[in-house]
Amino acid sequence: MTKPLFAIYGAYGHTGRLVASELLARGEELLLVGRDAEALRTLADELDAGDRVRTHAASVDDAVGLREVMTAADVLIHCAGPFALTGAPVATAAAEAGCHYVDHALEPHHVKAVFDTAQATAQRTGAVMVPGVSFYGGLGDLLAGAVADGIAGIDRIVVAYAVNGWRLTSGAKNTATHLLAETQRLTFSDGALREGYVEPRNAVFPFPPPLGPRTMIAPFPSFETVTVPRHVPVRDIDLMLSTSAFEATDAFASEHIGAAERADTDFTVAVQAMWEGGGAAGQLTGHDLWRAGALASVEAAVRIAEGRGPTKTGVLAPGEAFPAEPFLRDLERQGAFTLTLRRGEE
Repeated sequence: MTKPLFAIYGAYGHTGRLVASELLARGEELLLVGRDAEALRTLADELDAGDRVRTHAASVDDAVGLREVMTAADVLIHCAGPFALTGAPVATAAAEAGCHYVDHALEPHHVKAVFDTAQATAQRTGAVMVPGVSFYGGLGDLLAGAVADGIAGIDRIVVAYAVNGWRLTSGAKNTATHLLAETQRLTFSDGALREGYVEPRNAVFPFPPPLGPRTMIAPFPSFETVTVPRHVPVRDIDLMLSTSAFEATDAFASEHIGAAERADTDFTVAVQAMWEGGGAAGQLTGHDLWRAGALASVEAAVRIAEGRGPTKTGVLAPGEAFPAEPFLRDLERQGAFTLTLRRGEE
């Protein structure tokens, strides 16, 4: 049986390198893709995996090059943000070629656009496309699915991220700058997705001990408002990010720090689901949010390539594509985080 070929777009970035290393550790074959041919060759030499690693230079505006990549690969993991700029051409090329697709997007407008523009094409070509399988957004979506499993008629879900020591890459800095300045937010209230200006506010979220209550930015412009309602029956969704996420003095000036220093983050992702007469909650607690996101995307891509993914094609939310709790438990066994669920609290 021929082994699947995994393409990584943006392979020489921090996340791309983590994804490449994890795939090689699993014995997979890689096609490293990006706009800089020399950087790709340098990374291939560093990985030192012989003929298990190939390279292909293609920029996001190189339609021919992207088509060649999608035709050669079985699954593509897109790691090169900001996805507001890079997302559409790569996702479109994958859908048209029938290449399975996973990305590391946070941007809600990009995720919504993949659903809106690629769904019919992916279903026709047989591609499975799961945007946002990463730390922000993806883990929140999956955790919401695990917390809400088997529960009908949820009034409100809160997804809260507490992060300390986050140091942004160039792509992450550009994404954060864009999102924090964005005026047209995607929110989910009264059972409907809405777009428009929302006044930012400070809130307090009661994280379980030992973390405790934390001051939060709300609404946090992540994409769970787009994806969670696809697999969870909920009326309102609120997204929050701790103000501590940006407290590191070099958070926005850390493009060139080493991988070990970048990995020095602590995080908790918490979900509360509330309904009349009851509630449920869960949390993920761990270190190195970059590695957690990379492991999530690799797990998704490998499952799809091996036929252990969703039974239907098209564009799917992370918690729609995979059974949420088993997926998170697999990541827990890989050391991504510790998962705690508390269901049915009265």
